[in-house]
Amino acid sequence: MDEPRAELKTALLPVGAMLGTQIAISLAVLALGVLMPAVARDLAVDPKLIGGFTAITYAVAAAIALGSAGAIARLGAVRVCQLAMVAAAAGLAVAAAASLVAMVVAVVLIGLAQGPINPASAHILSQRVPRRWFSLVFSIKQTGVPVGFAAAGIVLPLLLGWVGWRGASLVAGAALLAGALALGLLRRRLDAAMTPPGPSPGIWRSFRFVIGHPALRVLGLSALIYVVAQHTFTFFLVTYLYEHCRLDIAQAGFLLFLAQMAGTAQRLVLGALGDRMPRMMLLGWTGLAIAAGAAATSLIATDTPYWLIAVIVVAYGTVVISWNGVSIAEFAHLAPTGQVAAVAAVQTALAFSGAVLGPPLFAAIAALAGYRAAFLAVAGIVLIAALWQVSSARALRKSA
Repeated sequence: MDEPRAELKTALLPVGAMLGTQIAISLAVLALGVLMPAVARDLAVDPKLIGGFTAITYAVAAAIALGSAGAIARLGAVRVCQLAMVAAAAGLAVAAAASLVAMVVAVVLIGLAQGPINPASAHILSQRVPRRWFSLVFSIKQTGVPVGFAAAGIVLPLLLGWVGWRGASLVAGAALLAGALALGLLRRRLDAAMTPPGPSPGIWRSFRFVIGHPALRVLGLSALIYVVAQHTFTFFLVTYLYEHCRLDIAQAGFLLFLAQMAGTAQRLVLGALGDRMPRMMLLGWTGLAIAAGAAATSLIATDTPYWLIAVIVVAYGTVVISWNGVSIAEFAHLAPTGQVAAVAAVQTALAFSGAVLGPPLFAAIAALAGYRAAFLAVAGIVLIAALWQVSSARALRKSA
């Protein structure tokens, strides 16, 4: 009993710190998505422009993620997280200038913030947490994404009514700065007695390792597809419900909040399961549920009752938001000794590539053929990835 309690006590601080950091960064990432209907009215642009903004954010994040292992080795993982929070705060402040140029600069800065968080967190947690808890602990940390998104969905519309969207953006930026300062107070304790990451093998060598590995290749490319579903749901939900279903921003934001909370709970369930069964198989079955959720969302009509919209949206959100921690845990588990940050950086870059490709393609399909076709396209590609993971997991188990 004493050993598990000691391990738990040691893990609490790093898990809590990385969870808080993830919540803050995720709120910043979704801020413009939630505020976009109001921003679009002020700037006289199409709200679907959020697809392009999201693509910029994640293109920058993917590039930064690939190079983050070197920065983590030089500066330390905690300092990298602090700098990321400052960059996100700066992006939210710049957005308040209320011009298209300011918006582009803002999403670039937020992309700079998003990129290194997963590799830095993976470096800290992989050294401070027993491997038998990897799925649960990484899933707990990844609950920061839906919690941050949920906070954006519920808090920013309230601030919008009180101080306008510019004021809401500035308040969120101030919260990010406060978070960066608070994390600095914990830096010595978080970095104490940690083994630094091994010499970076280089971006392309790490990428070739992942693509050449039979399990990591499937996991990485499937993560790219799953993120397409996750981010089209998260970033378009408010606009979709506002434009297509005639809900107001507060109603749509509340449904996003409920979906994010349900997804947060499901992340913990999958995290616990991932420490007890093959993670790739678990991810494959989750993908089948995601495909079903996307198909159901495509069937929502303008006259669908609010309660039924809520059931569909929350059910879809529960599964589409739930899988990330299990995926990152398996990458950390399969990474060579001392290279967790480098391998996690490749996983992050692949996943973020889905966020680069997915939202603009979704927006294009929605503009040309409607939201139903866009959601059905998501369902189709996720179904392919899910079946690939299920079949690969069976093949790997037979060859073991």
